[in-house]
Amino acid sequence: MPTRPRTKPRRPNLDLIHQNVNYYRVPPSKPALRKSRQPSPPAQEKQRDAERSQAAILAAATQEFAQHGLGGARMESIAEKAQLNKRLIYYYFQDKDQLFQAVLEQSYRQIREQERALNLEALDPAAAMRALVEFTWNYYIAHPEFLTLLNSANLHRARHLQKSQRARTLNSPLIDLLADILERGRKSGQFRGGIDPLQLYISIAGMSYFYLSNNPTLSAIFGRDLMSPKARSERLSHMCDVILGYVLRS
Repeated sequence: MPTRPRTKPRRPNLDLIHQNVNYYRVPPSKPALRKSRQPSPPAQEKQRDAERSQAAILAAATQEFAQHGLGGARMESIAEKAQLNKRLIYYYFQDKDQLFQAVLEQSYRQIREQERALNLEALDPAAAMRALVEFTWNYYIAHPEFLTLLNSANLHRARHLQKSQRARTLNSPLIDLLADILERGRKSGQFRGGIDPLQLYISIAGMSYFYLSNNPTLSAIFGRDLMSPKARSERLSHMCDVILGYVLRS
């Protein structure tokens, strides 16, 4: 009876091994299988690649939308700036509108994160109010792209932000924090009562936003360089006086 030829043993699928091994149950006497000796699982590496790709896309899209607005921005230019294939952008973001919404959400997250780093809750109420006014002014100057993105969002009637629960979630804690500062100031006798924290923040942001967004026209019609160091210092001092003059008890 003829003997069946010996078959070469099948090599194990390393991907399945990495997926199925429970490293926490591997006995310590088997160092070759210990988690610390294993390379990163392919799934984790793919996740890191995805995060890097999305970060590159958002950075390039922020630049493109800030320069050209939503209407003028081109997905080809974003792909070129990100050094990625355009199809990858559509893989992560369905279309240009969804990408613009993601850029707005990221922009709000960045400013809110830096506001939280001020640790306003630990400051005296009057000092916290001044710090918020100064931060808002300086952030807008340092990040002109934030203002141009807001201009574009307003031009499109904020329809992208209306769809974004994330944007509302990011911004609500700021109003709660401002309400807490106002209440601490009222209890200490520094601030008067009855101040709406939302209206107050709109005033703080609006005074900086209007001045900087309209600076070219304001400088032209009044014949003054309103972005000179002296003019900027005077503007910041004026805004602090206005806001503190409103909240402080007379």
